[in-house]
Amino acid sequence: MQVLAIKTPRVEFNDNIDSVLDILSPLNEKTIVAITSKIISFCEGRYVSKKDISKRQLIEQEADEICDLHRDDDPFSMCLTIKNNLLIPSAGIDESNANDSYILYPKNVWDSAAYIWNYLKEKNQISDLGIIITDSHTTMMRRGVTGIALSWCGFKPVYSYVNKPDLYGRPLQFTQVNIVDALAVSAVFAMGEGNEQTPIAILTNVPHIKFTESIPTLQDIESINISKDEDLYGPLLNAVKWTRGNN
Repeated sequence: MQVLAIKTPRVEFNDNIDSVLDILSPLNEKTIVAITSKIISFCEGRYVSKKDISKRQLIEQEADEICDLHRDDDPFSMCLTIKNNLLIPSAGIDESNANDSYILYPKNVWDSAAYIWNYLKEKNQISDLGIIITDSHTTMMRRGVTGIALSWCGFKPVYSYVNKPDLYGRPLQFTQVNIVDALAVSAVFAMGEGNEQTPIAILTNVPHIKFTESIPTLQDIESINISKDEDLYGPLLNAVKWTRGNN
């Protein structure tokens, strides 16, 4: 598998996403394009001046569920939230690489992925194309960020090893690979977190990909989601008090 980060002009508020995508060289069949959610938010006007609203108010506005971890004696305290079925701090609201503004997630990450998918397929006259919208993400009990997929389009997000043989010929019973998040990790690492100005990554020769001819259905989206009760970390997730956001 090859991952190539793409340098772009600096994306500014209210730029046109088509113009950003047009800097890409012609794409080949069976390519996956990863794009950071932040530049999509810039283009969609999904930012708010810090002068107009507090971050806490924005979190309550944007989050689906909130676990308030605020401590007056801890300058790094924050709200742990669930947004679009992801456990993530502060409903994904970001302050980095944005002067005096809070950056929100794209309004609908699935619509954004579908638009980019259709645009690039038509522009490049290709059939097999994947899109991933990414964000940085933390892992429990690990320092530092990796990547995660907020949405995708054009391929199946999970590869199942169920009933496939292990090294000793025994059929595997449970193992499934989360392809879309695994690819997001690689893409986010290549794109960087600072001033690299490489918000897009091109992934080629990716194994286990089954490309599709339509946007993800609700069933496709739910195939990768899991409820708190089913989750391996469910005892922790259910041990805290969650309140509903105002979105």
